[in-house]
Amino acid sequence: MAARPLTCMAAEGKRGAARGEGTRPHAWVLRPHAGTKTEDSAGAQATMRGGSGARLALIAIVAVLAVLVWRGLPLIERTLAPPAAPQLIVARGDLADSEQSTIALFEGAKDSVVSITTENRVVDFWTRDAVNVPLGSGSGFLWDRQGHVVTNNHVIAGATSAIVRLADGEAFPARLVGTASGHDLAVLRIDAGPQQPAPLPLGGSADLRVGQSVFAIGNPFGLDWTLTTGIVSALGREIPGERGTSIRGLIQTDAAINPGNSGGPLLDSAGLLIGVNTAIYSPSGASVGIGFAVPVDTVNRVVPQLIATGRYAPPTMGVLFDPRGDALLRRAGMTGVPVLDVVPGSPAAAAGLRPLGVTRDGRLRLGDVIVALDGAAIRDSADLGAALDIREAGATVELGLLRGGGRTEVSLVLAEGG
Repeated sequence: MAARPLTCMAAEGKRGAARGEGTRPHAWVLRPHAGTKTEDSAGAQATMRGGSGARLALIAIVAVLAVLVWRGLPLIERTLAPPAAPQLIVARGDLADSEQSTIALFEGAKDSVVSITTENRVVDFWTRDAVNVPLGSGSGFLWDRQGHVVTNNHVIAGATSAIVRLADGEAFPARLVGTASGHDLAVLRIDAGPQQPAPLPLGGSADLRVGQSVFAIGNPFGLDWTLTTGIVSALGREIPGERGTSIRGLIQTDAAINPGNSGGPLLDSAGLLIGVNTAIYSPSGASVGIGFAVPVDTVNRVVPQLIATGRYAPPTMGVLFDPRGDALLRRAGMTGVPVLDVVPGSPAAAAGLRPLGVTRDGRLRLGDVIVALDGAAIRDSADLGAALDIREAGATVELGLLRGGGRTEVSLVLAEGG
């Protein structure tokens, strides 16, 4: 397209002057054809597109080169580096004495510890078919050569069957012998034959000291035969039991005890049984370093009765007492255990203890109130029950009584619990 000619405004000014319109300043104005601007802009855009394409191509090339270098660098390093070889193993020498003793303790006790799994027999509502449903798991240990296994009561509570597995993997069906819920103890029995491992040797718990080392063996979370270590953190602890009762005299330890450890042994540094792991305090349900074990002195008092009779009954005085009687006494501003009744022919009857009575006009007449046993204060029925529990039939005890506004002392011989 031909360019439009430039128009000279000066020439037009001369012509205007000749017409008498006066003289105007000379000025040149360029008036390009419209097509000229469009063609210049298109060329500029083409140049920009060409530059952008070149930059994209350059970026792509750099990216490809980076990937190639990244992938090829290990190959170059492997080519240039010397051949890889296993590192030399440094001999560590003998284990520390404490390590050797812990290993020996575990290896000596492991075979006496068992794993327990329980099942519950459930009947389908529609088909009436009965199936065994897994209920839980726990730990235990061999008590004697007759196949008795000690564990926690809560491990087998609600179960209709239990399987005991030894450390060699052999499993045996177990029969329930007896339970003592007040101490969270239970005894099972298996028929492992003459090849049964030896029972754990028993130590004592009366002379335990806070700070001494302890070792727990069990099956936490199903991880069989796990060893954890710690110390005796405290003694004489009390935790809630069943039906509002308390379990007293427990050992507190920071050895890790988790679900599945229940019923397993707590050992001292000599490998002797000093307790049965029973519970933990934990907001999360896992170990936070506060665990509890039933002391072996209690175990050694309860288990023989469970084996012999299937139940545990502490010695008795022949006195009827109840927490509701304690509550009535507290309303009167007193502490102690009121004697609600005396069993005829019992030690309490022979000692002349006086029970609660009724006056002619129907009011209750307070009898003897037990306030001490062998010099230890008795504040309520729980105190009295705990004091009797740690004693044996045939032992002589001294009772402190409130009688008729004064205090008196009587002695009696404890009888076997009925």
